[in-house]
Amino acid sequence: MTLAARKADARRAAAAARGLAHAGGQGQAAELLADWLAPLRGRVLSGYMPIRSEIDPLPAMAAHDGPVCVPVIVAPGEPLRFREWGPGCPLTEGPFGARVPAEGAWLEPEVLIVPLLAFDRRGFRLGYGGGFYDRTLERLRARHPVTAVGFAFAAQELPEVPTEPTDQPLDAILTETGPVRLLTSR
Repeated sequence: MTLAARKADARRAAAAARGLAHAGGQGQAAELLADWLAPLRGRVLSGYMPIRSEIDPLPAMAAHDGPVCVPVIVAPGEPLRFREWGPGCPLTEGPFGARVPAEGAWLEPEVLIVPLLAFDRRGFRLGYGGGFYDRTLERLRARHPVTAVGFAFAAQELPEVPTEPTDQPLDAILTETGPVRLLTSR
Protein backbone atom coordinates (compact mmCIF):
# COMPACT_ATOMS: atom_id res chain seq x y z
CA MET A 1 0.00 0.00 0.00
CA THR A 2 1.35 3.43 -0.93
CA LEU A 3 1.97 6.17 1.62
CA ALA A 4 -0.84 8.22 0.07
CA ALA A 5 -3.26 5.29 0.45
CA ARG A 6 -2.16 4.69 4.05
CA LYS A 7 -2.72 8.37 4.86
CA ALA A 8 -6.14 8.33 3.17
CA ASP A 9 -7.19 5.26 5.18
CA ALA A 10 -5.92 6.85 8.41
CA ARG A 11 -7.80 10.08 7.61
CA ARG A 12 -11.08 8.22 7.10
CA ALA A 13 -10.71 6.26 10.35
CA ALA A 14 -9.64 9.33 12.34
CA ALA A 15 -12.50 11.48 10.99
CA ALA A 16 -14.99 8.80 12.05
CA ALA A 17 -13.44 8.53 15.53
CA ARG A 18 -13.40 12.32 15.89
CA GLY A 19 -17.06 12.53 14.87
CA LEU A 20 -18.07 10.03 17.53
CA ALA A 21 -15.98 11.79 20.19
CA HIS A 22 -17.42 15.19 19.18
CA ALA A 23 -20.96 13.86 19.56
CA GLY A 24 -20.16 13.05 23.19
CA GLY A 25 -19.04 16.61 23.93
CA GLN A 26 -15.60 17.94 24.70
CA GLY A 27 -15.93 18.19 28.46
CA GLN A 28 -13.24 20.33 30.06
CA ALA A 29 -10.97 20.35 26.99
CA ALA A 30 -10.95 24.14 26.50
CA GLU A 31 -10.27 24.74 30.19
CA LEU A 32 -7.40 22.24 30.14
CA LEU A 33 -5.99 23.99 27.07
CA ALA A 34 -6.30 27.44 28.70
CA ASP A 35 -4.46 26.14 31.79
CA TRP A 36 -1.73 24.61 29.58
CA LEU A 37 -1.34 27.93 27.70
CA ALA A 38 -1.28 30.13 30.86
CA PRO A 39 2.55 30.02 31.29
CA LEU A 40 2.84 31.25 27.67
CA ARG A 41 0.98 34.51 28.36
CA GLY A 42 2.16 37.52 26.43
CA ARG A 43 3.25 35.44 23.45
CA VAL A 44 1.45 35.66 20.12
CA LEU A 45 -0.94 32.70 20.01
CA SER A 46 -2.46 31.20 16.89
CA GLY A 47 -5.62 29.19 17.36
CA TYR A 48 -8.12 28.06 14.75
CA MET A 49 -11.79 28.37 13.93
CA PRO A 50 -13.15 24.81 14.32
CA ILE A 51 -14.75 23.16 11.31
CA ARG A 52 -16.61 19.89 10.94
CA SER A 53 -16.20 17.97 14.19
CA GLU A 54 -12.91 19.55 15.35
CA ILE A 55 -12.45 20.09 19.05
CA ASP A 56 -13.19 23.73 19.92
CA PRO A 57 -10.28 25.92 21.14
CA LEU A 58 -12.21 29.23 21.07
CA PRO A 59 -12.75 29.58 24.86
CA ALA A 60 -9.02 28.99 25.47
CA MET A 61 -8.12 31.48 22.75
CA ALA A 62 -10.44 34.08 24.29
CA ALA A 63 -8.82 33.51 27.70
CA HIS A 64 -5.25 33.96 26.41
CA ASP A 65 -3.38 36.88 27.97
CA GLY A 66 -1.73 38.19 24.81
CA PRO A 67 -2.30 38.70 21.10
CA VAL A 68 -4.34 35.99 19.35
CA CYS A 69 -4.55 35.24 15.64
CA VAL A 70 -6.00 32.57 13.35
CA PRO A 71 -4.59 31.01 10.18
CA VAL A 72 -5.54 32.26 6.75
CA ILE A 73 -4.89 30.19 3.62
CA VAL A 74 -3.51 32.63 1.06
CA ALA A 75 -2.84 30.13 -1.76
CA PRO A 76 -2.43 26.38 -2.30
CA GLY A 77 1.13 25.25 -1.62
CA GLU A 78 1.96 28.33 0.45
CA PRO A 79 2.53 28.66 4.22
CA LEU A 80 -0.33 30.05 6.27
CA ARG A 81 -0.55 33.69 7.27
CA PHE A 82 -2.13 34.75 10.55
CA ARG A 83 -4.68 37.50 11.08
CA GLU A 84 -5.43 39.03 14.47
CA TRP A 85 -8.59 37.62 16.10
CA GLY A 86 -10.71 38.48 19.10
CA PRO A 87 -14.15 37.39 20.34
CA GLY A 88 -16.84 39.12 18.31
CA CYS A 89 -14.54 40.33 15.52
CA PRO A 90 -16.16 40.39 12.05
CA LEU A 91 -15.55 37.10 10.23
CA THR A 92 -15.77 36.06 6.61
CA GLU A 93 -15.84 32.65 4.92
CA GLY A 94 -12.39 31.25 4.15
CA PRO A 95 -11.24 28.11 2.30
CA PHE A 96 -12.43 24.73 3.65
CA GLY A 97 -15.35 26.45 5.41
CA ALA A 98 -13.23 28.00 8.17
CA ARG A 99 -14.25 31.50 9.18
CA VAL A 100 -11.44 34.06 9.21
CA PRO A 101 -11.25 37.67 10.41
CA ALA A 102 -12.47 40.07 7.74
CA GLU A 103 -9.77 42.55 8.76
CA GLY A 104 -7.01 43.00 11.29
CA ALA A 105 -3.25 43.03 11.65
CA TRP A 106 -1.10 40.23 10.30
CA LEU A 107 0.79 38.59 13.19
CA GLU A 108 3.52 35.97 13.44
CA PRO A 109 2.71 33.38 16.11
CA GLU A 110 5.11 32.01 18.67
CA VAL A 111 2.60 29.44 19.98
CA LEU A 112 0.24 27.52 17.71
CA ILE A 113 -2.80 25.44 18.61
CA VAL A 114 -2.85 22.99 15.71
CA PRO A 115 -6.00 21.14 14.56
CA LEU A 116 -5.65 17.58 13.33
CA LEU A 117 -7.41 14.42 12.24
CA ALA A 118 -5.04 12.00 13.99
CA PHE A 119 -1.91 12.02 16.14
CA ASP A 120 0.59 9.59 17.59
CA ARG A 121 2.83 9.63 20.64
CA ARG A 122 5.86 10.51 18.53
CA GLY A 123 4.24 13.94 18.14
CA PHE A 124 3.21 13.54 14.52
CA ARG A 125 -0.17 14.62 13.23
CA LEU A 126 -2.31 13.86 10.23
CA GLY A 127 -4.18 16.82 8.79
CA TYR A 128 -6.42 17.18 5.78
CA GLY A 129 -3.57 16.70 3.31
CA GLY A 130 -2.78 20.23 2.14
CA GLY A 131 0.54 20.45 3.99
CA PHE A 132 -0.26 23.98 5.22
CA TYR A 133 0.84 23.45 8.83
CA ASP A 134 3.96 21.52 7.83
CA ARG A 135 5.13 24.34 5.53
CA THR A 136 4.18 26.95 8.12
CA LEU A 137 5.90 25.26 11.07
CA GLU A 138 9.05 24.69 9.02
CA ARG A 139 9.15 28.39 8.04
CA LEU A 140 8.39 29.67 11.56
CA ARG A 141 10.92 27.33 13.22
CA ALA A 142 13.61 28.62 10.86
CA ARG A 143 12.86 32.18 12.05
CA HIS A 144 12.38 31.82 15.83
CA PRO A 145 11.41 29.39 18.62
CA VAL A 146 7.86 28.08 18.21
CA THR A 147 5.67 25.88 20.39
CA ALA A 148 3.14 23.82 18.44
CA VAL A 149 0.46 22.03 20.48
CA GLY A 150 -1.95 19.64 18.80
CA PHE A 151 -5.50 19.83 20.15
CA ALA A 152 -7.72 16.81 19.62
CA PHE A 153 -9.99 14.22 21.18
CA ALA A 154 -8.20 11.27 22.79
CA ALA A 155 -10.06 8.98 20.35
CA GLN A 156 -8.03 10.49 17.50
CA GLU A 157 -4.80 8.82 18.66
CA LEU A 158 -3.30 6.23 16.30
CA PRO A 159 -0.48 3.80 17.13
CA GLU A 160 1.55 5.45 14.34
CA VAL A 161 0.69 8.21 11.91
CA PRO A 162 2.07 7.58 8.41
CA THR A 163 4.79 10.20 7.88
CA GLU A 164 7.07 11.57 5.21
CA PRO A 165 10.21 13.72 5.50
CA THR A 166 8.30 17.02 5.18
CA ASP A 167 6.03 16.30 8.17
CA GLN A 168 6.70 18.61 11.11
CA PRO A 169 6.29 17.12 14.61
CA LEU A 170 4.30 18.81 17.35
CA ASP A 171 5.89 19.88 20.62
CA ALA A 172 2.90 18.77 22.69
CA ILE A 173 -0.57 17.27 22.30
CA LEU A 174 -3.54 18.00 24.52
CA THR A 175 -6.89 16.19 24.59
CA GLU A 176 -10.05 16.39 26.68
CA THR A 177 -8.34 14.01 29.11
CA GLY A 178 -5.21 16.16 29.49
CA PRO A 179 -1.70 16.31 28.02
CA VAL A 180 -0.52 13.31 26.03
CA ARG A 181 2.84 11.94 27.09
CA LEU A 182 5.02 11.98 23.99
CA LEU A 183 7.67 9.32 23.47
CA THR A 184 10.31 11.97 22.79
CA SER A 185 10.69 15.36 24.39
CA ARG A 186 11.07 18.37 22.12
